[in-house]
Amino acid sequence: MSEALTARDGAVLTITLNRPDVYNAINRAMHDALREALAEAADPEVRAVVITGAGRGFCAGQDLREFQELPGGIRDTLEETYHPNVRAIRALEKPVIAAINGATAGAGLSLACACDVRVASTEASFVPGFIGIGLVPDAGSSWFLHHLLGASRAFEWMVSNRRVSADEALIWGLVSEVVPAERFAKRVEELGEWYAGLPTRAVAMTKRMFEHAYTASLEEQLELEAELQLAATGTEDFGEGVQAFLEKRLPAFRGR
Repeated sequence: MSEALTARDGAVLTITLNRPDVYNAINRAMHDALREALAEAADPEVRAVVITGAGRGFCAGQDLREFQELPGGIRDTLEETYHPNVRAIRALEKPVIAAINGATAGAGLSLACACDVRVASTEASFVPGFIGIGLVPDAGSSWFLHHLLGASRAFEWMVSNRRVSADEALIWGLVSEVVPAERFAKRVEELGEWYAGLPTRAVAMTKRMFEHAYTASLEEQLELEAELQLAATGTEDFGEGVQAFLEKRLPAFRGR
């Protein structure tokens, strides 16, 4: 059985981290399976991606049993395992939704933060994990959390190693929605379908814009907006959107 399962429903690809007996703790086999799943997600026919966890956890972070034996050391290991998958998520030209169904910690938190949208079950919880074993945030979490929460809150949370509930994560803006556990799977399905129905190329360019804005000057951002707006006006979905507006109907975007 693969450590990361994929299932396609229409234009939505769901990737399920699949080591439920250890709350989907990450080992090298999971890295490899996730890399293959993200490659599948790059298919243009896939217009939205959901990442979730099997069983009661989303992802408990690094499997510490494997962590004790790292050929080449931690720096090389991060570059060979976590970094490619984080980059792959950010490079996907479509929305990526983290469906956080349960406990999330350490590098599992990093993985969730690498996604574009995070929605949580009421059973979800969030623990930094790193400082609790004498480590520092990795797999991009220091970058993502700095931008999601602000430097002060991100620092306080990371060094306190405090467990945060789904409701508190919503107040912070770490997640965009909290859903009762019994309705979570249905709501994730609805969200996946909704995101898949958007004009995918425009969504991808919007994703690129916001990443660029982290370090760009206003002039640089204005230039990128103009460049990408020109590209957007050349898409089939732009034509459909305008026509639907004029005809006073809902647009039927095709992701082209």
